Amino acid sequence: MKLIDGKSVATQIKLEIAEEVKQIVARGDKRPHLAAILVGHDGGSETYVANKVRTCEEVGFKSSLIRYEEDVTEEDLLKKVQELNENPDVDGFIVQLPLPRHISEQKVIEAIDYRKDVDGFHPENVGRMSIGLPCFVSATPSGILELLKRYNIETSGKHCVVLGRSNIVGKPMAALMMQKEYPGDCTVTVCHSRTKNIEKYTLEADIIIAAMGVPEFLKADMVKEGAVVIDVGTTRIPSEKTKSGFKLSGDVAFDEVAPKCSFITPVPGGVGPMTIVSLMRNTLLAGKKAIY
Repeated sequence: MKLIDGKSVATQIKLEIAEEVKQIVARGDKRPHLAAILVGHDGGSETYVANKVRTCEEVGFKSSLIRYEEDVTEEDLLKKVQELNENPDVDGFIVQLPLPRHISEQKVIEAIDYRKDVDGFHPENVGRMSIGLPCFVSATPSGILELLKRYNIETSGKHCVVLGRSNIVGKPMAALMMQKEYPGDCTVTVCHSRTKNIEKYTLEADIIIAAMGVPEFLKADMVKEGAVVIDVGTTRIPSEKTKSGFKLSGDVAFDEVAPKCSFITPVPGGVGPMTIVSLMRNTLLAGKKAIY
């Protein structure tokens, strides 16, 4: 069993991006600029955006944080999105989700210029991804592809089972693993909360991508010997062993599943660190105007 170390891969990618930014600036070109809009004071969102700003500094990007209180109107938020679309200095931007209930997330996502949509949520990017055109791929699926690549994990002709059908992970992951390229060329099965006898599919899988958001859903008796298991789950569960009283749990019962795997990602330290670094790679692409 080999552990897929997302933390060290993310560190390596950050160094690669920083080096490329140095070269861009040395040529006299514009430093890539990522902006983030944060509405309200959700703890998870605050932490995530702070990490993004810090990572921008590490790789040499310019970053801007635009904050609004919880009661901002949808109209004002959409006005700001339009401003960022039209600002030539901003290469890419994100609107941190979730948004307050009175604001339509879909309307906001669709208002973003897809060429600046570094989260990869705009229907234009999703559509381009599904048919294999250049696009911004959302951060978690993009990070998973990078891990498969960096660990030289064979995907061609393999059976990949994706657990979960969310728009952010499950659906794009399934589409990407089917593409005629590496990593890809898989036969893909998508299972979800309504799938009967899920173990029938997982036991046939060479690669399992678990993204259901159900702690320790995948057990040892659902996995065949030698499978590759990618755990996307990050659920906070109570724990007496930690100072905070909580610990992060993945969708995989790691201790019992790991001995059967050829490769497996831990939680934390697997897919998680790749998410922000994938956003940075998208921002670099945006800065180079690589997506049209």
